[in-house]
Amino acid sequence: MPETRHAPVRWLLACLLTLLPLLAMATPRIGVVTMAPGEVFWERFGHDAIVVMDARGDAISYNFGYFDPNEPDFIHRFVRGQMRYRLVALPLAHDLIQYREAGRGVSVQWLNIRAEQAEKLAAALAENARPENAYYHYDYFRDNCATRVRDALNFALDGALAPQLAASTQGNSYRSEALRLAAPEPWMWTGFQLGLGPNADHALSRWDEAFIPMRLADSLRLAKNSQGEPLVLVEEQWLPHYLAPEPAYTPWYLGRFALAGLLVGLALILLGPRYPRLAAGFAFGFWLLAGLLGILMLYLWLGSAHWAAWRNLNLLLMHPLLWLLLPGAWVILRGRTPSRCFVWLLRIAAFIALLSLLDTVFGVDQQRNGNWIALLLPIHLTLAALWARPGAAFPSSLAERT
Repeated sequence: MPETRHAPVRWLLACLLTLLPLLAMATPRIGVVTMAPGEVFWERFGHDAIVVMDARGDAISYNFGYFDPNEPDFIHRFVRGQMRYRLVALPLAHDLIQYREAGRGVSVQWLNIRAEQAEKLAAALAENARPENAYYHYDYFRDNCATRVRDALNFALDGALAPQLAASTQGNSYRSEALRLAAPEPWMWTGFQLGLGPNADHALSRWDEAFIPMRLADSLRLAKNSQGEPLVLVEEQWLPHYLAPEPAYTPWYLGRFALAGLLVGLALILLGPRYPRLAAGFAFGFWLLAGLLGILMLYLWLGSAHWAAWRNLNLLLMHPLLWLLLPGAWVILRGRTPSRCFVWLLRIAAFIALLSLLDTVFGVDQQRNGNWIALLLPIHLTLAALWARPGAAFPSSLAERT
C-alpha cells in the first residue's frame, strides 16, 4: 500500500526532472551585439542591437538604427533635428551581412539574467518592433540606437541598471566623445567643435555616455544583475575588425589653432599698413564666412531641435552683424578711405569678440571653445587695430601712391 500511494508522486517528480532541461532551453538567450565604427560618417559612432536566441538556436536581431532616406520629408526632418528612426526585427545572419562586407568588427555579450527577465525583454522587443510601435524620434545623444538598447536592458532588470551606471563618471562629455570618434574626418570634427554649444560640455555619467555603443559595452562589463552577479556571462567575437580602430583619446588641437591665429594676426600687422587692399581682401572673405557660419549657428539655436547646439558662444566670434563691415572692406579694396561708421562698427565687432573671454576667464557658461577663441580673437583685434581710427586704412603717403 505505501508503494502504491507514493507512486504517482514519484512519477510526477520524474516527469518534472525530465522537463527541467527542456524548460531551461525554452528560455530565450539575450545578448547585446556591438558593431565597431565604420568609415562612412554616420558609422563613426559604432552601432549595437539586442539579439534574442530561442531554444532551436534561431536568433533575431532587434536593431534600433533603421531610417528611410526616401521619406518625403527626410531632409526637412534632418535639418530641424526631428529625424524618425525605427526598430527592425530581422534574422541575425541577415543583419550581420553589411558589417561583414564593410570589415567592421562585431562582438556579443551574453547576459546573465533570470528566465522571466529574458522572456519579459523578448516580449517587449517583439511588441516594440510591430509597425505601429517601431518609430521613434531620434536624438544623436539622448535617444539613439545605443540608448534604446540601454533602456531596454534597464526595463528587463526592473530598473536595476540605471543606478549602477549613473553612480560613476569617466569625465567624458558629449563634445569630447563626438570629437574623439569624428577625429578621422577633419570636416566632421570641425563641424562638431564649431556647432556644439555649452549643453554638450557637461560631464556625463556612465548612464549618459552609453549613447556610444562601445561605452555601453564597457559599462555592461562592470554591471551586476538582480542577484548581484556579473551581468555579462560571456563575450564572443563574431566578426573581426579590419578597419582602423576607434580613436582612444579626444584631439583638441588648441595649440595649432592658437598658432594659426597668431600667425594670421602677425601677418596682418606687418602687411596691413603697407598693403591695405590685401588686408581688406582677407577681411572681406573673413567677415563674409563668419557671418554665414553665424547664421547657421543661429538657426540651430532658434530654429531647430538640436538642443546641443543652443546658446553657442562661438556666436560672439562669428555672427551676421559682421556683414555690416563688408561695405567698408569693399571701399578699402577700391582704394578709398571708409566712413566713420565703419570705424565704429569695427570697434563694436572687436568688443563683441572680447566678450568670448568671459566664459574662459569667469566661467559664465562653460563651453570648450578655446580653439575658436585662440584662432579668431587675434584676427578680430588685429583688424580693429589696423582700421579702428579715422583715416587709418590709407595713410597719406599710401593714399598719394594709390
